[in-house]
Amino acid sequence: METCAEDEVQVKLLGGSTSPFVLRVRIALALKGIHYEFIEETMRPKSDLLLQSNPVHKKIPVLIHNGKPVCESMIIVQYIEEAWDNKAPNLIPKDPHDRAIARFWAAFIDDKLGPCIRGVFRGVGDEKQKQVEESVANFLVLEEALRTNPCFSGKLYFGGDEIGFVDIALGGWLAFVKALEKGTDSVLIDAEKMPLLSAWMDRFCEADGVKEVMPDPVKLVEFICATRVKFASLAAAN
Repeated sequence: METCAEDEVQVKLLGGSTSPFVLRVRIALALKGIHYEFIEETMRPKSDLLLQSNPVHKKIPVLIHNGKPVCESMIIVQYIEEAWDNKAPNLIPKDPHDRAIARFWAAFIDDKLGPCIRGVFRGVGDEKQKQVEESVANFLVLEEALRTNPCFSGKLYFGGDEIGFVDIALGGWLAFVKALEKGTDSVLIDAEKMPLLSAWMDRFCEADGVKEVMPDPVKLVEFICATRVKFASLAAAN
């Protein structure tokens, strides 16, 4: 359990150090400068607090604010912006069209890219290679968006001059993707083919409020490799 508050804690985060979805929330809280108590969930078994706070999905992350739980990573990020809208930076665009565009690309990351990355994590042999290729194709879509979309083109971040909603949606995956590349001997973000995305990735990971909450890369690679061994054993048994 990690405490980030000087006074009585009104914000708690149930999560795990290897989860990209938990990292999204930690980044949003850090950028807003919100103190909170981080409660590490082992998931084996799931704690009573988790089961009570998220009885539908029984998953992390869960943000508990003044005793009230909020579930699902990007819903939590939206909640953080709305609950602490007096704190900079603005994580969600004020303009309705820009806000819709941001939500579109966050949904693309969750609906298209995320499943492919998980496929690389779980896959072996030809199936893993197929998921690598699909992941690369989706990263190339994001590269093209950085190049041509008027909301993103020529800007430091998807959110403009500051980290925003899409940056957090994608940025939560970066530590996991880097570790996954090492753990599977794959290239998912190619600096030559994706110069804009690669530069964004470096800039994002070194940003204040982000670098402080990034997980230990060595431990993350160890987790990925150990978990993939379990997946391979299960696949062989079946």
